[in-house]
Amino acid sequence: MSAPFRYRDFPGRRWLGVALRAAHLAGVVGVGAGLVGGGVTDSHFPVLLVLSGAGMAALDAWSNPRWLAEPAGLSLLVKFALLGWFLMDEARRPALFWSVLVFSVVFAHAPASFRHWGRHPRQPR
Repeated sequence: MSAPFRYRDFPGRRWLGVALRAAHLAGVVGVGAGLVGGGVTDSHFPVLLVLSGAGMAALDAWSNPRWLAEPAGLSLLVKFALLGWFLMDEARRPALFWSVLVFSVVFAHAPASFRHWGRHPRQPR
């Protein structure tokens, strides 16, 4: 039997997560606006998007050392692959942007029993 799950925390972790998520959403909106306006590489929004996303991932991985082995953490690898494709394939950027956005929303709002499979037991029906 595996050891019980222990979530690591510190004072202010929740607010740090909120600040990182706000910065990440600003980056997403900025990159999307740049795609529509044609200036995605001329702004700081891609850097804000990546740095805030990396910060959220690092916070999640620190708080839950098993996070990278769960669907929530593994989905990050798929997002990195899609973002790499986004950077390399200018013609497909709009479609890839929307693909990453929808994929991210699905994983962010899926039930915890799916995102953290193995940590949260399924509730009886």
